[in-house]
Amino acid sequence: MAAPPPPSIANPEYETHHRWMTIAYEQAVIAGTAGEIPIGAVIVHQGHLLATGQNRRERDRDPCGHAEIIAIRAAAARIGDWRLSDCHLYVTLEPCPMCAGAIIQARLGQLIYAADDPKAGAIRSLLNLPDSPVSHHHLSVLAGILAEPCGQLLRDWFQQRRSRSTGE
Repeated sequence: MAAPPPPSIANPEYETHHRWMTIAYEQAVIAGTAGEIPIGAVIVHQGHLLATGQNRRERDRDPCGHAEIIAIRAAAARIGDWRLSDCHLYVTLEPCPMCAGAIIQARLGQLIYAADDPKAGAIRSLLNLPDSPVSHHHLSVLAGILAEPCGQLLRDWFQQRRSRSTGE
């Protein structure tokens, strides 16, 4: 899979988001190559990479083995605290309800995600858990950074999987 295109907007904040989302994209490619749904995540703290994650449900036989959960666990272990309020999570697909709940529980400072998930998105697409009455944490959300390459990676992966299962 080709890497995402370089940023075309001369904006330092956009370039920063692009850089971190590119690393999340690379994690997604690794997951896809390993037979997992290609979703990747990174957590950044004060401009430094704190943790990475990629889907690992099949490899670990763990229903909670989503990229976001893997990254959150690694980040919390690394800083020695479950509160990640000064951290930014970059993920290639809009989080599902389980991951959205974990993001809220971890008190993450900001969520930046690439592609919307019209089938299971719990941030803006189907549900809006961060803004719901059940959320006790205000979460800053930015969507759409590298949405096209991250979405295409998923579409290509599922197309290849369907082609193999039908023998085409």
